[in-house]
Amino acid sequence: MKVPMLDLTREYKRIKGEVMSKVEAVFDEQAFILGKHVKELEENLRVYLGVRDVIGVSSGTDALLISLMALGVGEGDEVILPSFTFFATASSVARLGAKPVFADIDIETYNILPEEIEKKITKKTKVIMPVHLYGHPAEIDKIIEIAENYNLEVVEDNAQAIGSEFNGKKTGSFGIAGCLSFYPTKNLGGAGDGGAISTNDEEVSKKCRMIRVHGSERRYFHNIIGINGRLDEIQAAYLNARFKRIEENNNERREIAKKYNELLADLCSKEFLFTPIEKSNCKHVYHQYTIRIPKYRDKLREYLLENGVGCDVYYPLPLHLQKAFSYLGYKEGSLPNTEKASSEVLSLPIFPGLTDDEISFVSETIHKFFR
Repeated sequence: MKVPMLDLTREYKRIKGEVMSKVEAVFDEQAFILGKHVKELEENLRVYLGVRDVIGVSSGTDALLISLMALGVGEGDEVILPSFTFFATASSVARLGAKPVFADIDIETYNILPEEIEKKITKKTKVIMPVHLYGHPAEIDKIIEIAENYNLEVVEDNAQAIGSEFNGKKTGSFGIAGCLSFYPTKNLGGAGDGGAISTNDEEVSKKCRMIRVHGSERRYFHNIIGINGRLDEIQAAYLNARFKRIEENNNERREIAKKYNELLADLCSKEFLFTPIEKSNCKHVYHQYTIRIPKYRDKLREYLLENGVGCDVYYPLPLHLQKAFSYLGYKEGSLPNTEKASSEVLSLPIFPGLTDDEISFVSETIHKFFR
């Protein structure tokens, strides 16, 4: 048997008819930019996330960038964020001339530690940017409290966590802005790049809408400097078709994770590996099902791939040790939990349509490695 890391075709087959009818409607209408399908998606997400407004943009990266631009982040400012995340979280800060300041993570949830954030705050700090990594919420209540104590803003990188909850409230609704990615592999993925910004702040909403169209509130009249950050109608139409199944798909992911947890429990008890946790006040949506292997991670990865099991490492080199951020002066050993996670994590197949037989095969193959 072969088990792919990801197979997008399985869910697509379930919704192909609806997807194609929506996409064909876009071509029939010949309105491709910021039309009714984008508005429909924005409204769907606004209600789902329980926020004042959602702004569709061109990618998750641009969602981060536009949010920071709307807050006036620039030269001389500092933004505190985790190093254990995708490159875009930090690059969006650096692109504006601001300084990414990396804080260490909780080795169990892989999310930024509130106590480490507070250690990094200076007079130059303007924003805290937590990431709800792999689909598990960060400790957003403590982060918001710290931000309020120091008069800072919080921008949530919610790219991997649409539908996740903290104390019964959706992530992306806590900070002044939340940033979603619709990259095809995400829990709500498009047919290309796309993203969105959620916010409860009227002024931030207004600025984000202007920034995504070159700083223009009215055509050819530009109030501020912006970018071309618009969400395409075709992407929005595809996403609207997929949106109807977001809760069903997230619940399916949760069931797959539960089955993995049960099948790998014996290896976990022997500390050969550690399965992901879900804190009692959180809802994990398992964008990734990521185990941690204290020894032999790379050998296990090689063994799984040789035996037909897809797997991958997110992320093999933390951002503070990346060449692109060498100018910041971080040294190996400066963020111990982050570096430990990078050397030990391995993500297993998880996606809607993954079968019980495939889950069992993945587990059996892992057990064979440890025998």
